[in-house]
Amino acid sequence: MKRSLLSLALVVAGAAHAQVKWDLPTGYAANTFQTQNNQQFAKEVDELTGGKLKITLHPGGSLYKANEIKRAVQTGQVPSAEFILSGAANENALYGVDSVPFLATSYAEAWRLYQAARPAQEKLLASQGMKLLFSVPWPGQSLYSNKPIQAPSDFAGTKMRAYNPASTRVAQLLKAQPVTIQLSELGQALATNTVNNFLTSSASGVESKLYEQVKYFYTVNAWLPRNATVVNQKAFDALDKPTQEAVMKAAAAAEKRGWETSERLDKEYVKELAAKGMVIAEPSAALKAEFAKIGDTMTEEWIKNAGADGKAIVDAYRKR
Repeated sequence: MKRSLLSLALVVAGAAHAQVKWDLPTGYAANTFQTQNNQQFAKEVDELTGGKLKITLHPGGSLYKANEIKRAVQTGQVPSAEFILSGAANENALYGVDSVPFLATSYAEAWRLYQAARPAQEKLLASQGMKLLFSVPWPGQSLYSNKPIQAPSDFAGTKMRAYNPASTRVAQLLKAQPVTIQLSELGQALATNTVNNFLTSSASGVESKLYEQVKYFYTVNAWLPRNATVVNQKAFDALDKPTQEAVMKAAAAAEKRGWETSERLDKEYVKELAAKGMVIAEPSAALKAEFAKIGDTMTEEWIKNAGADGKAIVDAYRKR
């Protein structure tokens, strides 16, 4: 009897020793579909490994601030993390390919661009000690305006919200005045007429109740920025083979689910904006032509920054 109890104790101790725990910080709130998708990923990893690998999600920048998360996983302070890829574009232009305005303006195009960029981005992440698990886009950045916009000249002299170098450049090319304002401050800026128009997603329009202050929404889909969930390579290598396979299986499911959810929610958000009284419209032919021209200009500018790898990505994307 004593021997049986001892054997059981050793088994329990061995199981406890074998269990691995990962923290996974993200800068996004618990109620966003990206965070919920990561939560489902963690749940499936737990199930597939029989509890051998436990992933604890830390949403809303609670463990690390959004701008600290990539560095934390890169240096091994945490084993896994989620961050927006284009947030690292200032350190390497390849991270920003999905945020080149008007290069990929639909989910199908964004997927093709991702497939063209993935090998180079994986290589870049690997050079920094990280492995890509999956990547999921936010809904496209569309145009909100407090007045109708039919022609490129309607932007001239207006105040356009900017929040990164790309949105600043778009404003400049449209002859609008870029005004740097974070999403959390946008409501106040609209109330005080500090901003007349801006690019952001349908999700932001619903979640930040922008429909209360803005009348017009144009389905521009200027770019579909992607989040990436990654793991520190050393942490991944420390897992046994079956656990590694389980992680990658759950990651593949999370990527497929994430893309489908993003596209479905985009349609639902646009419907909700219409239900809240916004005028939903396609951009005019003149606007589409101007946006395409801006896209060509900014793609060439991006290629100059990204070099040969960047050119190879765009060439591969355009051939598909």
